[in-house]
Amino acid sequence: MNPIQKWYEVVKTHDLSKLDTLLDENVIFYSPIVYTPQRGKNITKTYLMAASKVLDENKSLEYIKEVIGNNSAVLEFKTEVDGIYINGIDLISWNEEGKITEFKVMVRPLKAVNKLHERMQILLFPKKLRYFSWLKKFLIKKNTLCSFV
Repeated sequence: MNPIQKWYEVVKTHDLSKLDTLLDENVIFYSPIVYTPQRGKNITKTYLMAASKVLDENKSLEYIKEVIGNNSAVLEFKTEVDGIYINGIDLISWNEEGKITEFKVMVRPLKAVNKLHERMQILLFPKKLRYFSWLKKFLIKKNTLCSFV
């Protein structure tokens, strides 16, 4: 099985433990919701697990096109989250051992990026969101809410 077939198997079965053998230790993950590349297997697994929960929550995630080369692939997908249509691509590269070395996700339209950002933050940064929610309530109560909040 090539890395893309293995990736499809992970998506189909929701068996994210298979990522341990599929991802290279030094994999780089590029998220549509985070500015900087995420480096390493553990952080990549964290993002892919969260994305899997959000994107296939209602079992509508479907890969619709693919272009596969010798050591890279572009996979187009579509899904719906909270009534918002999401269209995106996974750009995946792998090494000679068949381990994924780079995973880049791009999403459109803007509404979809915003929805994905909102839902992923809840899974990835729950403590941070509780703090900012508390801070916003505090500032409103004190009538000192800044324009950036």
